[in-house]
Amino acid sequence: MTDISPFSVVQRSASYWRVTFDSPPVNLVTFETFAALGDLVDRMEADDDLKVVVFDSADPDFFLAHFDLVPPEQPYTGPTWLDVAAHMARSRVITIASVRGRARGVGNEFLLACDMRFASRERAVLGQPEVGAGITPGGGAPERLPLLVGRGRALEIIAGADDFDADTAERYGWINRALPDAELDAHVDRIATRIASFDRRPLAEVKALVNRSTLPSESDLKAGQDTFRASLAWPEAHARISQLLQRGMQQRNDVEYRLGDHIAER
Repeated sequence: MTDISPFSVVQRSASYWRVTFDSPPVNLVTFETFAALGDLVDRMEADDDLKVVVFDSADPDFFLAHFDLVPPEQPYTGPTWLDVAAHMARSRVITIASVRGRARGVGNEFLLACDMRFASRERAVLGQPEVGAGITPGGGAPERLPLLVGRGRALEIIAGADDFDADTAERYGWINRALPDAELDAHVDRIATRIASFDRRPLAEVKALVNRSTLPSESDLKAGQDTFRASLAWPEAHARISQLLQRGMQQRNDVEYRLGDHIAER
């Protein structure tokens, strides 16, 4: 096993890896996460034997909570999330998210960049809370979600800034399937093992063909990122984010567990 903070990589076989997020207290996504994922995707692409990677979490309550809203002490100069997401989506390797716990904001946008998404019926919670924090999503949700769920449901998810359970996400087409928690690991492992048994060339080619009609344009993604960056300077964003942080956001407490409820309270 090779440890790469904030996750570990286990090579189940030459053709099948599992990547487990583990960054207490709630698996916040930071700039260091972007850099580590960028390095990981480079490794994935450089490995001629690798065919499938499964992403999961060591924390059953938090898959990837959301982006860390506390500004870093030093300027970040590494790859952006859009760089990493685009590289992962266009990689020859099939990526599968096995979701327990909360995946909100850029955590959900990570799921959207994966090729398949399977979620625990009892434990998975998905959402895009940015509007409730006075900002806009900047990691691909406004561009990727409508391609999966349609315009109306995408606006319900993003403008409503609420939490969604796995069964609803499955009905919307947001995820492939909601499964009983006790069956999730075996189901995902069976699919990954099956894919890993096939030849790499046809797998890479069919992914590239599907990508042609299912990925948003780079210009649209950049527009979303630019709007997000601008929104961080809005006065209403400063007020809402400060209030949420004062109430305990980003800590392991009820605010994070029920963020969809708390974010609508003033």
